[in-house]
Amino acid sequence: MADEIRRRSVLCASPSGLHRLSYVEWGAPDNPRVLVCAHGLARCARDFDPLAQALADRYRVVCPDMPGRGFSDWLRDPAEYAIPTYVNDIVTLVARLDVESVDWVGTSMGGLIGIALAAQPGAPIGRMVLNEAGPLVQAASLERIATYLGRAPRFASFAEAETYVRTVSAPFGPHSDAEWRFLTEHVVRQQPDGGYTLHYDPQLAVPFNAVRPHRDIDLWNLWDAIACPTLVIRGEHSDLLTRETVAEMRRRGPRAHAVEFAGVGHAPTLMQPEQIAVVRDFLRKE
Repeated sequence: MADEIRRRSVLCASPSGLHRLSYVEWGAPDNPRVLVCAHGLARCARDFDPLAQALADRYRVVCPDMPGRGFSDWLRDPAEYAIPTYVNDIVTLVARLDVESVDWVGTSMGGLIGIALAAQPGAPIGRMVLNEAGPLVQAASLERIATYLGRAPRFASFAEAETYVRTVSAPFGPHSDAEWRFLTEHVVRQQPDGGYTLHYDPQLAVPFNAVRPHRDIDLWNLWDAIACPTLVIRGEHSDLLTRETVAEMRRRGPRAHAVEFAGVGHAPTLMQPEQIAVVRDFLRKE
């Protein structure tokens, strides 16, 4: 059934050893048309549930928990929490899926993974959606993320955890109470004492903050190597992806199509019907 969710895992390798990459699937398991959805820095696979449900009639939708998040293993060496590790894991995942190509939706960090993979000769990405991600990442946004990444707070109750998520994720824009609960429940873990912690390895912050203050990340050399049809989504109030960067993304490399969502910063959650429709319509183009 298209609305059924399945959790699986695949064994991946990094210099420090082997680790399990967990992922969830939606849609017919034998569908050769595959969409991979990659989440943001401190988020998880289940962020894409609404989008996956909407696209499962067309795709086998595969959403991984990147290492150190959700149900995937934490890495022995925190320095490996970096794009090259994630690209290697995705290549392993695609091999497990036994398909020659996939379409891609990546939010923030997931978009950077997509850029790095799509720039490689023989890359398996057919069409790509970059949600609040581009080849120039603003230092100001990295400094904002550094204020909370890896702090490992403990919460006395789920309500306290939700208040925290609402605060650090305020740039996601307006959401209903049910949506905020959803955005909280998959990124926290209940402890034996009844309290809650965030569902990711605090050591993610080690490579992220290795150089301070943060500087802009420049990936234009990768962007210019990409040829697949690409859509870039920007939040109106984004501090990570500027309108100037989007204009340049439309001019060079894959000459991306572009959409901006009003009332949102970094990053649109792709939960709202109008946001889902933009992604669906782009991916349906041949």
